[in-house]
Amino acid sequence: MLNKVLIANRGEIAVRVARACRDAGIASVAVYADPDRDAVHVRAADEAYALGGDTPASSYLDMGKVLRAAAESGADAVHPGYGFLSENAEFAQAVLDAGLVWIGPPPQAIGELGDKVAARHIAQRAGAPLVAGTADPVGGADEVVAFAREHGLPIAIKAAFGGGGRGLKVARTLEEVPELYESAVREAVAAFGRGECFVERYLDRPRHVETQCLADRFGHVVVVSTRDCSLQRRHQKLVEEAPAPFLTAGQTEQLYAASKAILREAGYVGAGTCEFLVGQDGTVSFLEVNTRLQVEHPVSEEVSGIDLVREMFRIADGEALGYDDPALRGHAIEFRINGEDPGRNFLPAPGTVTRWVVPSGPGVRVDAGVESGSVIGPAWDSLLAKLIVTGASREEALQRAARALGEFEVEGMATALPFHRAVVGDVAFAPPQGPFTVHTRWIETEFVNTIPPFTASAVVEEEGEGPGRETVVVEVGGKRLEVSLPASLGMTLARTAAAGGAKPKRRAAARVAAAVSGDALASPMQGTIVKVAVEERQQVSEGDLIVVLEAMKMEQPINAHRSGTVIGLKAEVGGSVSSGAVICEIKD
Repeated sequence: MLNKVLIANRGEIAVRVARACRDAGIASVAVYADPDRDAVHVRAADEAYALGGDTPASSYLDMGKVLRAAAESGADAVHPGYGFLSENAEFAQAVLDAGLVWIGPPPQAIGELGDKVAARHIAQRAGAPLVAGTADPVGGADEVVAFAREHGLPIAIKAAFGGGGRGLKVARTLEEVPELYESAVREAVAAFGRGECFVERYLDRPRHVETQCLADRFGHVVVVSTRDCSLQRRHQKLVEEAPAPFLTAGQTEQLYAASKAILREAGYVGAGTCEFLVGQDGTVSFLEVNTRLQVEHPVSEEVSGIDLVREMFRIADGEALGYDDPALRGHAIEFRINGEDPGRNFLPAPGTVTRWVVPSGPGVRVDAGVESGSVIGPAWDSLLAKLIVTGASREEALQRAARALGEFEVEGMATALPFHRAVVGDVAFAPPQGPFTVHTRWIETEFVNTIPPFTASAVVEEEGEGPGRETVVVEVGGKRLEVSLPASLGMTLARTAAAGGAKPKRRAAARVAAAVSGDALASPMQGTIVKVAVEERQQVSEGDLIVVLEAMKMEQPINAHRSGTVIGLKAEVGGSVSSGAVICEIKD
């Protein structure tokens, strides 16, 4: 029996796992980086331990720190959530070597399926459908160009050890291959620690369909449900639904059979997702296996009645599943509430949440990792929360979604909410009758985006706690403790100096203008410079790459807005820039 689970993650998924622990009568342990000292997930768990550090690399991605926290807390198991170390075979093995239970698939399965090239070989052995691709990682951009010449464009350059849209670039011309290849490698190294990439033919205008699977150690594999995740931007999902609508019985049968064959071939145990593309002609092609719990797992839970996190606990404890593919009931749709601005091409938008009011009512579920007052920094993922809406039919789910999205209030920073409110009324996604016409690049190519850019109010302040009590957060031996003291003891200044204040006044500055003059090239977002492509006094043409910014784990190229000479270049690799900051001027 599991007794105490360390949750090696943050945000809404850490809250989700902590709640499942509470439901199952299992103690939970949170870990946190310095900026997350007062985060929702820290308080959701029974105990919390400081990792130190203020970036993913110095906190949640540091295996030594996470394992030390597990040892100090007395945890007997580790749940990795999604992202971070969840698909790291080395970490899974280290957990097992430490004598702990790993709540996930075997390290060998993670390694083989996490390597997208090896996963293709497994899928081939299992008889799963596949598009043309390189047999092994490529050695450079020249090999990518050669593949494109042989198989045609467009092509997908994909991180061999990546996922979640990071390290994935689609090339539609030969000229853009070198820059896209370099960008894919950089993103892969930053997110996963490895930069190997492979190439495959890219199906244009496909649907993204996947299967949520569970497998026990006795060789029994169950498909919980299909899901459609076609509404994406930058190859990252925004809206997901279960079961996947508008599939034929034959396509559904093929998805179920291929998924089970792939996981059996890989010796898989635990929760996992097999992802596929469905072409416009109905062709089904295997994409990859995610060897972890997916962000969109709640929609499968809602239509099947199965708590996937608790099933992960049972499987890790050695229990048999004890059931076959469940019968599904109703329809569920998930909307990712991300910190990004749909009125500015979904640019990442870090900030402070000054107001947070979630919807409720029939068929409404909200999985959140933030609250009013939460500060969302550029180093972290943009996902704030997920709104999951369930109805007896897809039509009812969409009707409830429109109502729930109208009730959802977030102030202080940009979110994807305006897009979601627009898309549930768009005939491409919600047609009166017949199948939808959305595909994985629909947002970029066909969605008529009339959403205005987000503008913050000049100053929003929140009152403090009042004069009665002061809650002081202290760390003893790395373990987080909250101590309530009379305010008269004068701890406010000490707390503020030591930890930045548990309840500071919230201040959201007005957005800086995009450019100070017609010559100035300004940063459209807050971020870190990861590449500088030009030099001072270099001649550039309109559209040439100037710098590449990274924020919320995604790269954003900044191109010249006009032709001319680069003057006053202020960009350095590793430097931080704020939204509206002038990167350089481009003069005649």
